[in-house]
Amino acid sequence: METVGKAVPRVESREKVSGLARYANDCQSPDQLHGWLVTSPYAHARIVAIDCAAARALSGVHAVVTGEDYPVLTGNFLADRPPIAFGKVRYFGEPVAVVVAETERLAKHAASLIRLELEPLPVVRSPSEALKPDAPLIHEELGAYRTFGGALPVPGTNICNRVRIRKGDMEAGWAASEVTVEGSYAFNTSDHAAMEPRCSIVEAMPDGTIEVTTSTQDPFILKRLFNRFFGADQAKVIVRAPLVGGGFGGKGSVFLEYVAYLASLASGGRPVKINNTRETDIVSAPCHIGLEARVKLGATRDGKLTAAEFTLLFDNGGYADNGTIVVQSAAVDCTGPYRIDNVHCDALAVYTNHPYATAFRGFGHLENHFCIERTMDLLAKKLGLDPLELRARNAILPGDTTPTQAPLNRSNLGDLPACIAKLKPLIRWDEGDRVAVDRDRIRAKGYACIWKTSGTEIDTGSGAFVTFNHDGSMNLSVGAVELGQGNRTVMAQLLAERMRVPVDRVHVMLAVDTQVTPEHWKTVASCSTMNVGRAVLDAADDAAGQLKRNASLVLGVPEGELDYDGGFVFVRADPDKKLSFASLMSGYMDANGSAIGEPVLGRGRFRVHGLTTIDPETGKGVPGEQWTVGAEAVEVEFDTRDCTYRLLKAVSVIDAGKVINEGTARGQVTGGMSMGLSFASRESFQYDPNGVVLNPQLRAYKVIRYGETPEYVAAFVETPYADGPYGARGISEHGTIGMPAALANALSVAAGVELNRLPLTPETIWRCAAGKD
Repeated sequence: METVGKAVPRVESREKVSGLARYANDCQSPDQLHGWLVTSPYAHARIVAIDCAAARALSGVHAVVTGEDYPVLTGNFLADRPPIAFGKVRYFGEPVAVVVAETERLAKHAASLIRLELEPLPVVRSPSEALKPDAPLIHEELGAYRTFGGALPVPGTNICNRVRIRKGDMEAGWAASEVTVEGSYAFNTSDHAAMEPRCSIVEAMPDGTIEVTTSTQDPFILKRLFNRFFGADQAKVIVRAPLVGGGFGGKGSVFLEYVAYLASLASGGRPVKINNTRETDIVSAPCHIGLEARVKLGATRDGKLTAAEFTLLFDNGGYADNGTIVVQSAAVDCTGPYRIDNVHCDALAVYTNHPYATAFRGFGHLENHFCIERTMDLLAKKLGLDPLELRARNAILPGDTTPTQAPLNRSNLGDLPACIAKLKPLIRWDEGDRVAVDRDRIRAKGYACIWKTSGTEIDTGSGAFVTFNHDGSMNLSVGAVELGQGNRTVMAQLLAERMRVPVDRVHVMLAVDTQVTPEHWKTVASCSTMNVGRAVLDAADDAAGQLKRNASLVLGVPEGELDYDGGFVFVRADPDKKLSFASLMSGYMDANGSAIGEPVLGRGRFRVHGLTTIDPETGKGVPGEQWTVGAEAVEVEFDTRDCTYRLLKAVSVIDAGKVINEGTARGQVTGGMSMGLSFASRESFQYDPNGVVLNPQLRAYKVIRYGETPEYVAAFVETPYADGPYGARGISEHGTIGMPAALANALSVAAGVELNRLPLTPETIWRCAAGKD
């Protein structure tokens, strides 16, 4: 292959490094107004009164909007969340009003004049607390809320979704177990910490047209949701998504778009921009889900897994949002990439008075893998087996089935044993897991195996358009959003490879405009390369067929006898008889001025097939197209005196099916490893007893920094996925998934104590070692 597999530079690099790249907050218009959120200082409280008089009296303030002005409930799967709170607030930082003014500074000042009268209510601080019989109900009207598939709320409780997986015979599985182990695990909610805070601009025009410019991963879903909750005509909802400065799932929820829309309605339809501060982005916007879990494994004495039981209590925060489907995603792959014939899993999405949860890189898999991979290490220790050997003995293989009983083959699964084998020399497995450096320092290694299905909704589809310029170069338009993951470059490579031209002959539209861009479901789930990529190849084939059809008319040769390469269509038996793409792109014009043929417009489409819903009682079903497997490891140097440690090395070996762009693939996996280690080692919301977030800025919410990172090694196995473009499968989240477990496993070996709670700060380790936690 000439282009696929090569490390082609990112097509948007020049714009980004020169500062010319446009993001949502770069968009301005002369009549644009600015909004500022007023947020709740309480995690749970009844709204008694909101005094807006002083704010409204300021010159230059156009509107102050409260939830009582527009008491609508929204939600992707369960309609439980008002864009602006009314009746009561359910988490610290929840918007209770928005001020609209001529300038952002004025809006901020006016917001400070608003006086809130709130009556504090009892705070629910964890999923286990929320499930107690006497726990306060966060949503008293849960049974009356509308659902849209994917959520099974339990009225009269704090459960907004439940997922059950039942596979095999648990009684027989436990009877065959000669050894059992159990572990309990927990971590708080946390932030996505994307470089770009959320920003939305909405103009609600008098004729019903709604123009939205926003930092989103879901521009096309927004059209449906505005229709569902506000009765907007989808044809009049125009969403523009420029480049997005990181999302990691957090911009896959609708948040500011609704608020800015209501603000525009209240301001005579003028466009209103709301640009989050970092503090607001951390505490008011949807966050990374938290978890309390118990895992029990059974095995024979030689290490064969016989049974597994999971109880996963997810901290969904004050509202359901996408957390409900995160819970399902965790449950359907709960076993990790291991063959276990007898599985019992109960996964609950539980309301608490924390910021509400949405997707986060790994979509439930980072969370469940922390639990299963820690328990695998407990089992290896009890059996006296090497932890990587235990994983290899139980690696899931073609012919096995998933926890939902979906059948697996070499194509849709890949090769986990090959990943483990490739990992061993990269992490120097033969040296052992624990080596004393000196009297006080220990080097230790931890392992994790991973898998993830790129689960999409059943109605998922993607499109692609290819047009030609008069020099024969091509323009490509696709609906996936460029979040920094490099999908525009990959799409250019796929088109160039299929059309057999250099990649610099392909120009890709960077932004998405739902009025002209072909639809794509969402830019989530590691599915852009697979789904949009297949639409690009279909569009390329369509364009190539049209070029050959035009050439056939000119050359007088049947289309089947023509081929193309290097920007020319030629006769296969006589390659000197050829015509350029440039001469054929709008039909062919002869020297005498006569024309023949038609303009070339390549149209590509792809729709996911073969998926099913899962049975609500057993979980049986096919929730994804394919499973990407991998093996990961982390090496640390631990100081026994103060429980501090250095990250030395992190390794991921992923079965990518086919690497389309070696550079961006390594960047994706490396970035994922860094994100997973940052979350595992330090990232967490800190709450006071009243549910107030104590670290709502990056000064206090610490992410991993330059100089703290280890040596990263990203490597690949290639077992082609038959339905992927040139065999590719999704890999963008997978570097993240195993890092928390691998780090916890390494530090547990080093410290000699089982570390089952994140983040793994020196204080956490010291408390565990001292028996204080």
